[in-house]
Amino acid sequence: MSPADTKTVEARCVRLNAKAENAAALSPVVEHRTLTRGPCDLLIEVKAAAVNPSDVKAATGLMPYAVFPRTPGRDYAGVVIDGPAGTVGREVFGSSGDLGIRRDGTHASHLVVEADAVVEKPMSVSWEEAAGIGVPFVTAMEGFRRAGVPNSGETVLVMGVNGKVGQAAVQIATWKGARVIGVVRKAEAYEGHANAAVEVIDASTTDVAPRVRELTGGKGADIVFNTVGDPYFQAAHKSLGLRGRQILIAAIDRIVQFNILEFYRGQHTYVGIDTLGLSSAATGAVLRDLGPGFAGGHLKPFPINANAVYPLESAKEAYVAVAGSSRDRVILKP
Repeated sequence: MSPADTKTVEARCVRLNAKAENAAALSPVVEHRTLTRGPCDLLIEVKAAAVNPSDVKAATGLMPYAVFPRTPGRDYAGVVIDGPAGTVGREVFGSSGDLGIRRDGTHASHLVVEADAVVEKPMSVSWEEAAGIGVPFVTAMEGFRRAGVPNSGETVLVMGVNGKVGQAAVQIATWKGARVIGVVRKAEAYEGHANAAVEVIDASTTDVAPRVRELTGGKGADIVFNTVGDPYFQAAHKSLGLRGRQILIAAIDRIVQFNILEFYRGQHTYVGIDTLGLSSAATGAVLRDLGPGFAGGHLKPFPINANAVYPLESAKEAYVAVAGSSRDRVILKP
């Protein structure tokens, strides 16, 4: 392929030139940058890109391997405008562990990404919804891939069930036929889509582990998907049934204590998930496992609030909203 065969675009890109102390101190700018694809890459016109907590953490120096200056952003949806034969015009979406962290990402009008990183966008899903699928669903699915995808007859306990990863885990587990019990930290119902009823335990008024035992006839949970980390670690540990698996994706305090005797006598497994370690292509493989779920209506994208959609020029406001623990899926729209 000669350079003359490749389209070059002047992209509008959000740029972070240096790390900041916190989200309020961020000073993103929109710059024009020339993008050209490699022979196995796609050039995508970005229609929408999500803002994730990891985008803000990387911008505020909490990830030492994040490079500066760079364009942030891990999740995207858009149209292929240049690529190998048969790819132009495809409507796609995707995510990545390295985009926006170790290399330029998705908060831009255009993106260059490997051809095997993208997934076809379902016709029933909007650009904004497709852009919001990435990190939460990849995290949930990778957790289940590593711990064992739940099936009919198994019980999945989701700690932090109303967070985006928690909701994705509920959708996947109920799609696969598992029973789901959710844990919340204050009195509230489960807010997301599910393919079966979700029983909810309010951890502020109920001792979680005894209630899980009660609900499962003394057996305990086959899988605990702990989206919060150490605050729920002991409750998760004590909720596990024989050969139960706890999936961990986050931490507030890094050090926890647990009873090793209970651990090995229970034949438990702890699975750590860090989607930042997944390449764009590896992330694409996880998303492809989810494709039939979205196509069949068993999995649904998160609803997008119009007030949570920002232009590139308002990237700082979007980052501050995510840093403030907005429950909305925050989207940048070029």
